[in-house]
Amino acid sequence: MNDASEKIGVCIERGKVNKSSPYPGDMAGQDGADELTVSALEWGVTPDKILSACNIGMQRIGEKFGRNEVFVPELLMSAKAMNAVMTHLKPFFQSGNVKAKGKFVIGTVAGDLHDIGKNLVAMVVEGNGWEVIDLGVDVKPSKFISAVKENSGCIVGLSALLTTTMVNMAKTVSEIKAVYPGTKIIVGGAPLTYDKAVKMGADGYSPDPQGTVEFLNKNLL
Repeated sequence: MNDASEKIGVCIERGKVNKSSPYPGDMAGQDGADELTVSALEWGVTPDKILSACNIGMQRIGEKFGRNEVFVPELLMSAKAMNAVMTHLKPFFQSGNVKAKGKFVIGTVAGDLHDIGKNLVAMVVEGNGWEVIDLGVDVKPSKFISAVKENSGCIVGLSALLTTTMVNMAKTVSEIKAVYPGTKIIVGGAPLTYDKAVKMGADGYSPDPQGTVEFLNKNLL
């Protein structure tokens, strides 16, 4: 059973979605994350154990991404493999058999319609055992505040790609903190640096998904 979950973790790390997927080339024709998860559940491997293996796989690919050993296409394939697993595990989350680590509210700030970075972060965070509430793009501060109200104890992630929307990100941080001062906020996006994040009042900054996961795990309530 341990071998079954470990194989799933490898599929996550390598981005092997299912048997018909030609990527990666050296795993062509082999069962992928999809088939292996179905088999593992049938063999009695617990959803928690499968999720733990997925976490390890996502951590490994995230660390490789942070070291520039892999790039966005590889990370996207790992995220697709993770989604294949989550399709089978989500019923267990909904039934309460698997408990999420916590809630993560994420969105691209007002005035910005870019979502690739946000989507990557959301997928990697979900793959690491968090419940993700994705608010989408062009999200006004009031929508973030409503989400915080509805998801007590959540951590908030703000994303932006445009330099021109930095003022909106700072405004969002300020307005959330004014209503819910205890809420932890992490920001990310091409125009940002750690210093800029601190200046706007955010609690954290990460240039990549794995850094976001590390921040969330450190701030787990």
